[in-house]
Amino acid sequence: MTDKAAFNAEEWSTLVEAPALVALRVIAAERGGTLRESLSLGRAYAEARQAQGGDLLEAIVSSAPEIDREGLQDPEGLNARADAVLREALGLVESKATPEEVEAYRKFVLGVGDTVAHAHREGGFLGIGGKEVSEGEQAVLDDVAKTVGSRGLTPPDPR
Repeated sequence: MTDKAAFNAEEWSTLVEAPALVALRVIAAERGGTLRESLSLGRAYAEARQAQGGDLLEAIVSSAPEIDREGLQDPEGLNARADAVLREALGLVESKATPEEVEAYRKFVLGVGDTVAHAHREGGFLGIGGKEVSEGEQAVLDDVAKTVGSRGLTPPDPR
């Protein structure tokens, strides 16, 4: 079992920051629903705590991410930063954790994005109609799945 002690402070920060940046990418993909989507991030972390993903995932979801706000207003900057941090985090987990912990982290990151994307219906009128996940949000989810899958892991089945 891998624990927090296996990572230095900078590496740990990367592991904790990556899921939060994925959530921010999904939130920034479309206008509207920001409050619901932000609250759903907390729900995704709570669900991960209950899912029994192991000690490493428990420590990650128990750590509050410290995200440098610089560059978050620019969507392209956010996308590039989130992708780079996610790739680095996956590399760290793959190099130091068990295959089960790598899979749990991968599922957690994808689950965070999915939970945030489903938190607010896009389009429609007064909550009627619209899409559960907008095209922009789906594009982010697909990109994250591709990034996770590009590291030798299998992305989740598309919905």
